[in-house]
Amino acid sequence: MDQTLKSFFDTTFEEIQRFMEAVSIEQLHLAKDMIIDAEKKGGRVHITGIGKPGHVAEYVASLFSSVGTPAYFLDGTEAIHGSSGQVLPNDVVISISNSGETEELKKTIVTLRNNGAKIISVTGGEQSWLSKNSDCVLFAKVEQEGDTLNKPPRASIIVEVFVLQSLSILLQEEKKLTLKEYVQWHPGGTLGKSLVSEQ
Repeated sequence: MDQTLKSFFDTTFEEIQRFMEAVSIEQLHLAKDMIIDAEKKGGRVHITGIGKPGHVAEYVASLFSSVGTPAYFLDGTEAIHGSSGQVLPNDVVISISNSGETEELKKTIVTLRNNGAKIISVTGGEQSWLSKNSDCVLFAKVEQEGDTLNKPPRASIIVEVFVLQSLSILLQEEKKLTLKEYVQWHPGGTLGKSLVSEQ
């Protein structure tokens, strides 16, 4: 195997293992409870990030929505130019940032908190600004991204996705999502056909 790719595979595997050993199940349950409580009060879930974490936010919003927790993507840059209006008091915002120090995101979080939203952060910066200004912190730190530059987000993105997929499972189980409900939201494509055949 190509040595460069082997190094990437090995590093990523090690980072995921390290994350799994350190992940706080307690914080995941706190995040789940915050979302359930917000929904009971008529609140909604929004997910935001700047740059590559913004793409993670779009995927996770879609995933949450598909398994029983309606969620909305919030563009982290547009939020300080009016889009924060989609977030109301009692809503929960999941904010994704590897460093937890991204300037654009700081302004967004200040605005959202002032508007009455609760913040769940997903970050590798345990003592970061974002962590200190969040109601719940889902720690997602990596030491190595998997390449010689150690700058382009690779392993960190995988861990961010992993922790939020874990949260989606807790929410799905809490709400006791049934296959019949899931089929209602997935009528099209190959997935829809396979689900119908399973009923």
